[in-house]
Amino acid sequence: MTLKEKNNILLRLGIILQHIGEKSSWPGYEIGINESEYQNLEELVQKVHIYNGWFKDEQVRKSLQGIASWLTEESLNNWQSQYSLKDHSDKKVAIIMAGNIPLVGFHDFISVFLSGHKAIVKMSSEDKHLFPAILNIMALFDERIWERVELIEEAIRDFDAVIATGSDNSARYFETYFGKYPSIIRKNRTSIAVLTGKESKEDFYALGKDIFDYFGLGCRNVSQIWIPKDFNLNLFFEGIYEHNEIIHHNKYANNYDYNKAVFLMNQETLLDNGFILLKEERSLYSPLAVLHYQRYNDKSEVEQFIKDHADQIQVVVGAGYLPFGQTQLPRLMDYADGVDTMAFLTEL
Repeated sequence: MTLKEKNNILLRLGIILQHIGEKSSWPGYEIGINESEYQNLEELVQKVHIYNGWFKDEQVRKSLQGIASWLTEESLNNWQSQYSLKDHSDKKVAIIMAGNIPLVGFHDFISVFLSGHKAIVKMSSEDKHLFPAILNIMALFDERIWERVELIEEAIRDFDAVIATGSDNSARYFETYFGKYPSIIRKNRTSIAVLTGKESKEDFYALGKDIFDYFGLGCRNVSQIWIPKDFNLNLFFEGIYEHNEIIHHNKYANNYDYNKAVFLMNQETLLDNGFILLKEERSLYSPLAVLHYQRYNDKSEVEQFIKDHADQIQVVVGAGYLPFGQTQLPRLMDYADGVDTMAFLTEL
């Protein structure tokens, strides 16, 4: 399968995912698949929450639209022009996918696919239905896709390199088990926002997306905000209020109630707007439904904090950083942990 053929498959897939992401009806045969094939994917999107309660319809469609934005001719060409890609390689790359947000491992897959290697994929038990469904769509365009990817459930064997994503605990296991192989091993990370006090209501609403998209489960979700010493947090609460419907999701609400009860029993000081808890805390990592905040006197304090925690921070948003509302809209070149996956693969 040539690189051009692979790109053609991805371009056609992108059109389908965009339509599904927008909750559109089957547009006709020009999309490349028939109505029944299209409807099978649509029905899975609607019911995948049965298997994982966090994968609600809106969140899955958000993920599909994000992937579709990668699978355009301009985006793929700009990305691939940075590398020397082969049509085919005999290397086998094991991909251990996470399952915190829908299809979070898809970028790793298309990187392996386009670099010519064969992908040996071990999916997370939390997200094992969407990826096979997408492979089935790709196979409708070219059945040779199955020569370039293998899905496994057992222990990974017979591979040449590894891309593994997990927690700090699982990373220790990965490093022990895969240490002798070329590898990318990702650990816990999170994201922060830096406010100046000059933000508009629209900025705060956009920041709410960075906090609440995917219920805050992603490493690109903001878990801590830095605010000027005299900043009025009521402005922040007003700006994010339109995201209040998140509290109606039972799993999120359970975390909110639990963390609130624990903090109150410990007599800790909290700010509470009914759908998120704010706690003044220097720690980067906040529990689900909790946002840490830290006040600063001088911007240099924030810069030093970012420097000191660079290996734990995925994204920084705010004036002078990534714009608000963009954390969960990564581009193909926005590699997790800042490690260039495609460069790693092309050098195998």
